[in-house]
Amino acid sequence: MNVKNFNREGKEMRDAVDLITEHWHTARPDVDVSPMAIIGRINRISRVLEQELKQFFAGHGLERWEFDVLATLRRSGGEVGLTAGALNRAAMITSGAITNRIDRLAAKNLVRRVPSPDDRRSIFVQLTAEGRELVDRLLPLHVANEQRLLAALGSTDRAQLADLLRTLAVALNDTTLD
Repeated sequence: MNVKNFNREGKEMRDAVDLITEHWHTARPDVDVSPMAIIGRINRISRVLEQELKQFFAGHGLERWEFDVLATLRRSGGEVGLTAGALNRAAMITSGAITNRIDRLAAKNLVRRVPSPDDRRSIFVQLTAEGRELVDRLLPLHVANEQRLLAALGSTDRAQLADLLRTLAVALNDTTLD
């Protein structure tokens, strides 16, 4: 089925996924490929957003993962910080990767390791003053960049899209940080 979509100015909108689904309709008209219209767009948009965010953070001398770790510590760590395990769960990466990432951020003086006062076997990762200042300085710029990336959507569209994506996330059991 070929449904035409129009923007606010009345101009027809077509993207790469429209072409892909049209090709499938021609090649296999017996198969309902409508899920591809959603999954394909999510995947393609994810790649575009990843590249845009990578460029943004590179412009500030960071990798995206560096900001993600620093931002996780800023929003969730408080003054005490987080254990490497808690940081690992919040960042959704492997334990080997988190150790490497903490090492790299510590070498830049953005985080430090502090022994737990309650359990000498536990180590907390904390933002340094420099790391905290960096996150606090970049966060408004990062949000403004995300606003730019979503500029094609009005506030009602954004709220509706956020609700739809939340519904999908919950249905796929993506409801916790661990």
